[in-house]
Amino acid sequence: MRRLALAAVLLLGACSAGPAPSEVVPRSAAAPQPANASTVSAAPSSSAAPPACDATASLRPGPLPQAGQMPAGSTMATIAQRGRLIAGVDQNSYLMGFRNSFTGEIEGFDVDVARQIAKAIFGDEKKVQFRVVTAAERIPMLQSGAVDVVVRTMTITCERLRDVDFSQVYYQAGQRVLVRRNSGIAGVEGLADKRVCVASGSTSLGNVVNRAKTTVSVPNWTDCLVMLQQGQTDAISTDDTILAGLAAQDPYTEVVGARFTDESYGVGVPKGQEDLVRFVNGVLERMRADGTWSAIYGRWLTPLGPAPTPPVARYRD
Repeated sequence: MRRLALAAVLLLGACSAGPAPSEVVPRSAAAPQPANASTVSAAPSSSAAPPACDATASLRPGPLPQAGQMPAGSTMATIAQRGRLIAGVDQNSYLMGFRNSFTGEIEGFDVDVARQIAKAIFGDEKKVQFRVVTAAERIPMLQSGAVDVVVRTMTITCERLRDVDFSQVYYQAGQRVLVRRNSGIAGVEGLADKRVCVASGSTSLGNVVNRAKTTVSVPNWTDCLVMLQQGQTDAISTDDTILAGLAAQDPYTEVVGARFTDESYGVGVPKGQEDLVRFVNGVLERMRADGTWSAIYGRWLTPLGPAPTPPVARYRD
């Protein structure tokens, strides 16, 4: 018994002594930031201000050719000869463009729009190759010819029209704010003394950088959600379509405040490919007329509310 008691005392002493100084693990450590995160102090500026333009007025479509019968010499015929449409999309924006963790497939509203373009060319919506691009990569990928189109929550602006062309508006979004529940932040006006996260290469960056105390730029919106969850930022600000997807992934967050910008999404097309712009516009016209647009909205965007009327096309010719 005496030996057992002595053993118990030695064991208790070993448990209470704690690890040697070299083995002590800090109680807390700063959470690492996402790769390529940076603090932004001013909105990105180009070397010259873009000329004023009617940004959302696109090129009028002609009659759509029959699928599988693209006009000889057209951009669509070149795509058809390749055997697939190459579309730049997102994989980190739930509801708009995301990778299904069960199937591995990329899905979402933007993805279905790209599938409709492929269907109009080939008669088969599966003849599309999706290439994942970040917000900052959208224009370079179009300029290099790495993709035929970009369908990735891309706002039409006069500045971007210097580098790429756009379809008519296929979705009308607006910038709002995502915060943790009970944060006390009610909208963009509450960001003046807060740390806000945005994605690099997005129009959201320029819209919010002068409204917040600190603006952090990261490659993807899911990076922003992780930073918000870890307490590294107080809010995320971008289009309500993207914020709705982030909020659906974390029930402890909420979208607050009214829209404070208008974000008109267009399909990005390489500069000078007017025939492809007109073709895509014809596809979008048909989607509005036959109910496809509303069906795609109902499949993905009901968290934003009942399906609105599709955006009305505006043309400059």
